[in-house]
Amino acid sequence: MGRILVSLASGLVFGLGLVVSQMVNPQKVLAFLDVAGNWDPSLAFVMGAAIPVAALGFALARRRQAPLCAEAFSGPVRKAVDGRLVAGALIFGTGWGLAGFCPGPALAAFLLAGTPALVFLAAMLAGMAAFTAIDRYLPPAR
Repeated sequence: MGRILVSLASGLVFGLGLVVSQMVNPQKVLAFLDVAGNWDPSLAFVMGAAIPVAALGFALARRRQAPLCAEAFSGPVRKAVDGRLVAGALIFGTGWGLAGFCPGPALAAFLLAGTPALVFLAAMLAGMAAFTAIDRYLPPAR
């Protein structure tokens, strides 16, 4: 039960951060990505503030043998940059640039933004299903 409550609290804090920082507003995100036009640099400050907080969290985690709510830390299993990673990053970035949403903010915006977030979430789920269907035909990850 403790893990569930910690997970719920973490998700709520993360979602609140997305709302406060306006990451749930597709127009704000698209204006940030429009570096050649009417660029809005305010989300760079959000990222700039997040980096020291994350660095502190990683530094504190390195001092522990295990996380508070799990038996062991779980990090990435592969560290190589391969074609699958690059293709996934390109698809993610293209979707983010076209829609102004990425998965976390879209979930947080669902209640606030209504239809646009719902359309994005439906398209995201369809893309995930399509990947699952074709993944067996792709070369295995190394």
